[in-house]
Amino acid sequence: MPDNILSITDVVKRYAAHTALDQVSFEVPEGSVFGLLGPNGAGKTSLIRIINQITGPDEGIVKFRQQKLQPEHVRLMGYLPEERGLYRKMEVGEQAIYLARLKGMSRAEAVQRLKTWFGKFDITAWWRKKVDELSKGMQQKVQFIITVLHEPPLLILDEPFTGFDPINVSLIKQELLRMKNEGTTIMLSTHRMESVEELCSHIALIDKSRKVLDGPVHDIRRRYKSNIFEIRYRGHGISLANSLWGPYKLLDNNPEDDHQYARIQVSGEVKPNQLVEALIGQVELISYNEIIPSMNEVFIKVVKGEARA
Repeated sequence: MPDNILSITDVVKRYAAHTALDQVSFEVPEGSVFGLLGPNGAGKTSLIRIINQITGPDEGIVKFRQQKLQPEHVRLMGYLPEERGLYRKMEVGEQAIYLARLKGMSRAEAVQRLKTWFGKFDITAWWRKKVDELSKGMQQKVQFIITVLHEPPLLILDEPFTGFDPINVSLIKQELLRMKNEGTTIMLSTHRMESVEELCSHIALIDKSRKVLDGPVHDIRRRYKSNIFEIRYRGHGISLANSLWGPYKLLDNNPEDDHQYARIQVSGEVKPNQLVEALIGQVELISYNEIIPSMNEVFIKVVKGEARA
């Protein structure tokens, strides 16, 4: 079992009469890509600001590698806020060097790493441009580079894909996966559930200031499955329907080119192999797959369920 780079225990944050975080607890495994999810206003940004020591919790404890958060831990983190912020009248290269030195890097080391990153992102020609000469997407590339330049063990990225075209989204994802494979822990706050599916090994879902779900993505998706199987077969639809009784419910039965496909729901006490046994002899099975919900479906189901509750 990997150690936890972050341990968040019973964190509460209040602003006047509003409770932004209410007894939130979860752990972020070292070396994971961790999705911090939730609808707008759920409390995600409040928690991120506490981890970065921009604000403090009213109650509860946040630990970094088993130590209560200390000012020196900030240098071990890279934070990309949703609201980007660069000095608009400074030249891109000098600003990047200045911010790198605030994170403890020497000028020579910063210049060397910046040249590598600017080459990767094909922005070498921007070195002497002022920030306000760049488009929003260009500025976001620069700020992403500045965030990761000092190679911190923990990256916290709040909506990192906003404003990027599909090519640059793909480029950012490739770099995040490379960094993860080299040992960086990445906390990713995003509304893009396809990015969660592609990148995240673990998630925590916050809704209305409370954590409502957390754990490995694979386990969570299986936890919310509905025991629905999709089969493709050759044969008569009537024969299929006649083979299903008792614990089986035929949801769909539709023709395709040279075969049929159907969706069947099985009651919880019946094993999947028993469904196969019921079908064999009635139809010719071509494929048989259990339908596991996407993280988008889980997100909607959990948040709507909480709203009803």
